[in-house]
Amino acid sequence: MANTMWLKVLMLFLGVIIVGCIPSSEGGKTDGEKDPLVVFLVRHAEKVDQSKDPDLSVDGYARANALALILADAELKEVHSSDYIRTRNTAAPVADLYGLEIELYDPRDLYELAGELKAEGGRHLVVGHSNTTPALVEILGGNPGPAIEEEHEYDRLYILTIRKDSVSTVLLRYGKPCSSLPSSIKASSLLVPQTSGSALKSSQTVGLPG
Repeated sequence: MANTMWLKVLMLFLGVIIVGCIPSSEGGKTDGEKDPLVVFLVRHAEKVDQSKDPDLSVDGYARANALALILADAELKEVHSSDYIRTRNTAAPVADLYGLEIELYDPRDLYELAGELKAEGGRHLVVGHSNTTPALVEILGGNPGPAIEEEHEYDRLYILTIRKDSVSTVLLRYGKPCSSLPSSIKASSLLVPQTSGSALKSSQTVGLPG
């Protein structure tokens, strides 16, 4: 019951935040001008084990469904995922909800993905890994905050709004709170303070830890 109530509160406040952060696709747009770029970024949900290409755990599937519920009104144009079971299955409920095919990308070439996103415009979900998700935020000009804790942090949701001359970053927590939530932040809180720091270096490793 507590988790259900928490999710309802999160959805209500996230809806307010999305409305405030995402520019309208209609007002003030001239002919030939593409939609502003808005990117939702998450790490894949909890995995069942530490094998090379694991599936999601029961908690992971619950988080993937929570993500779809939260993004139901986000008017997504495309859903992107690296080609791993854990990332594809995190993206699947959102893609199914919108009737979209999952667009696969190479997590070792984030600059190519960033270029494609900027060329497309519109609203996108990108599902990645503990190192590639904050790295892509930084490549797109956003503030990734501190590095994701690889072992047990699965609840970050970034919203990047990219205009011609500015990039805004909102960092939220969604689904079941992870133990990594700062002690000064209550589980029901939505906005999490960001700290300066670079996540890009950690993404340049060959492996994808999680």
